[in-house]
Amino acid sequence: MNSRMAIRVIVFLTLFTGLCFADSKGNLALHAEVVQSSTYPEGGDAKRAVDGNRDSDSRRGSCTHTKSEFNPWWRVDLGNVYSINKVTITNRQDCCKERLKGAQIRIGNSLDNNGNNNALATTILTAPDGTETFLFEPVIGRYVNIFLPGNDEILSLCEVEVFTDNYTPPYICVPRNLALGATAVQSSTYDQLAAAQKAIDGNRNSIRKQGSCSHTKDEKDPWWRVDLLEVYEVTRVSITNRGDGYAQRINGAQIRIGNSLENNGNNNELAATVESIPPGDTKTFEFKPIKGQYVNIFIPERNEYLTLCEVEVFAD
Repeated sequence: MNSRMAIRVIVFLTLFTGLCFADSKGNLALHAEVVQSSTYPEGGDAKRAVDGNRDSDSRRGSCTHTKSEFNPWWRVDLGNVYSINKVTITNRQDCCKERLKGAQIRIGNSLDNNGNNNALATTILTAPDGTETFLFEPVIGRYVNIFLPGNDEILSLCEVEVFTDNYTPPYICVPRNLALGATAVQSSTYDQLAAAQKAIDGNRNSIRKQGSCSHTKDEKDPWWRVDLLEVYEVTRVSITNRGDGYAQRINGAQIRIGNSLENNGNNNELAATVESIPPGDTKTFEFKPIKGQYVNIFIPERNEYLTLCEVEVFAD
């Protein structure tokens, strides 16, 4: 089959069967959505590992850095499911390069345990001296985790590059979480750990004190809203409830979708009502397509706290 015919086949299959093909040998992680277990107070954001800069001196601002903690991790969301066979990691060289020894590369489609339960692709047995490429049998997945098991560990990455095996069978396009990396706001904020943005950070951690849940004050008709920045036909919303108590507070919450900001968006079309979500669980609410830029979670007609550990929005 010549290249022109191959392109026609790929386009046909993409349009009519819903399948997609990996058509690039480029770094899939470059500027993708990333998150990590914690961030060192003086710098070390997760996105530094996908900025395209392999500078291995952390003092120059291109390396991630977690706090010292139990089982630190870093995760990139590739946006679609790929057959991955190669990950390149640039280790910190200004000091402490031995910290990366024992880290695991895990790949898959689950966010259980923040993705750290996905398939083990390989383990870093010796600390990389600069940039090192890890080759392994292809693993299918959307999420790539660098997971460092142990107590009082620090995970620092100066660049992570992810590559697909282009000539394996086609991967299936998975719906993109429209809320991830969007803009969120809420009726009030309980404390410094509880910003509205915490509900769309890509982290389903349900323990509020660990800093990945939004939380309003106790108030009449609390609400939370994400601005998707464009109008989509939304068909489902997934909500992760807090897992450390007070799970009943979400009962009766409404999911409202539309383009109006009247009453802070809480007058938009009702998509679904939450009867209950077990502690720490993620529940998906499916409904007929509703066009809208704004998705609200709204608790009407009572004084309540609204806590959301993750909200995911899909138009598929």
